[in-house]
Amino acid sequence: MAGRPDNGLANGTTDGGTRERGRTIPLPWRRASSQGAAGHTFRQIESGVPDVLSGLFRSERAIHLILLAMVMIVVHLFYVTTVRPNAEEWIANSEAKVKEDASYHPGRSIWVIISEPEPEAAIMMALWGLLMCAHQWRHVHRCQDLLKKDLLQLRPGEVILRNEAREYERVLDAVPPKLEDSVQVRALRAGLIRFGATGNVQDVSTTIHNACESEAVRLESKLSMIRFAVWCIPAIGFVGTVRGLGEALQRTGFAFVSGNPSAVTEGLGVSFNSTFVALTLTIFVMFALHELQLAHDNLSLDAEAYAENNLVAALVSTGDDSRG
Repeated sequence: MAGRPDNGLANGTTDGGTRERGRTIPLPWRRASSQGAAGHTFRQIESGVPDVLSGLFRSERAIHLILLAMVMIVVHLFYVTTVRPNAEEWIANSEAKVKEDASYHPGRSIWVIISEPEPEAAIMMALWGLLMCAHQWRHVHRCQDLLKKDLLQLRPGEVILRNEAREYERVLDAVPPKLEDSVQVRALRAGLIRFGATGNVQDVSTTIHNACESEAVRLESKLSMIRFAVWCIPAIGFVGTVRGLGEALQRTGFAFVSGNPSAVTEGLGVSFNSTFVALTLTIFVMFALHELQLAHDNLSLDAEAYAENNLVAALVSTGDDSRG
């Protein structure tokens, strides 16, 4: 009514945010200016990537290609400067000792085992897969950190009414861009949109469950490139096996004529060494992949529980607005 004093029950705005039904909903752009330390809550978990490269580093495909190029360069330089010179030196020393003492039996050298192109390629794929796993683990760790934050910034005993859903969507806008696609934020946003449309708490709970299931599928799809790297490792080892056997068979006739079986044994060595290196590396990368998949599954379940405890528990249905 005209002339009625503003006692805090009328809709309006204050310096702290939007006032509805006798309480003020803090908006993120106000809270950041009035609470200096609290305004940096999300910034503490956001890495400092330069703005110029932020768009590039948000692309999963670009990150994967950059990691692959880095791995190929570093591994090849390591092979050129360390692996192959050491392997050649070990072979030369072993041949010299055998000529001096016919009873000498040289052992196996790790430099010789991994010196062929197939083990080199398998090592590249293994390191690439592990780096992609580490990148995904970083994202999982950020999302797990969000589980410890009060994203909706609700005070104890505070409830959310249907006509306030949009305001709390704005609160989620304070989440840094790198975390906007996290499971918790997507689930909370979907629940708030549903609550604003229907005002039904049960519908919100169902929407959150479906959103978390969809996010679990999305997280699973992010593992496809890692699975490709895991598949490549034994495939490269099999290529080395076929190449080594082919060389051994091709040189069999020469070995019979010359009486020197080294031509055959060298090919067999390439074959077995390639298989040994590839299968060993596959074990480690598969372990990292399964651990990452387990972390994704747990994150989806924890995000659903977080949304139930922090959003659904604070909602008041349309028919219960009088309790607000």
